[in-house]
Amino acid sequence: MSLQKKCKFQVNDLNLFYGNFQALKNINMDIHENEITAFIGPSGCGKSTFLKTINRMNDLIDGVIIEGTIKMDGVDIYSDIDVIKLRKKVGMVFQQPNPFPMSIYDNVAYGPRVHGIKKKAQLDEIVEESLKRAAVWDEVKDRLKKNALSVSGGQQQRVCIARALAVEPDVILMDEPTSALDPISTMKIEDLALELKNKYTIIIVTHNMQQASRISDRTAFFLTGDMIEYGETEQIFNNPKEKKTEDYITGRFG
Repeated sequence: MSLQKKCKFQVNDLNLFYGNFQALKNINMDIHENEITAFIGPSGCGKSTFLKTINRMNDLIDGVIIEGTIKMDGVDIYSDIDVIKLRKKVGMVFQQPNPFPMSIYDNVAYGPRVHGIKKKAQLDEIVEESLKRAAVWDEVKDRLKKNALSVSGGQQQRVCIARALAVEPDVILMDEPTSALDPISTMKIEDLALELKNKYTIIIVTHNMQQASRISDRTAFFLTGDMIEYGETEQIFNNPKEKKTEDYITGRFG
């Protein structure tokens, strides 16, 4: 059993509707600090939708109705915190590497500049530190002025992780961050996630069950908007309580 870590998010009675369609149904869970929590389940089961409620990305979609509460460090993220402040604390890394069409340096410096940091020496330090934390500094340090789109997909994804880290978040959301990458790049991102959890809380949506079992501390299994089961990863994979979880993990459906 892992030691009980501090709760970072408390999700209570969360429902989400796109118009008349209910995409999330009565989700209740605690997500712990300095752990990797994996969301697994077939396509369209609500896991990415749920991930996007955690930094209010769903606010950008017309006709979305959200009920229930998500608290981060005890603060309701939908009523008691400014969304810009929230997104500074909760960084996001997407499925497809999406560096901005500008230099590697400017990608990583982008967030700090938005938040008012202008001094070159300070930006230089943040860029270097963030790229080091994202385990890509040695590969790109001589190419900082080159367009970020000129490096490989795996390097682009780590530049995007560096960009998320540059604003000093508490939490990193990863929406299938390795699905577009080759096995070697995937391994680098997984190793990186294991390293980063010492400093950050990480939530990852993944289709890759081996990935969830390799790197996550806890796993939640979603099916058609319901969270079927949530627990320590070892228990979910080796001794699931729900037949639906077992069927999915053993490949009987999905």
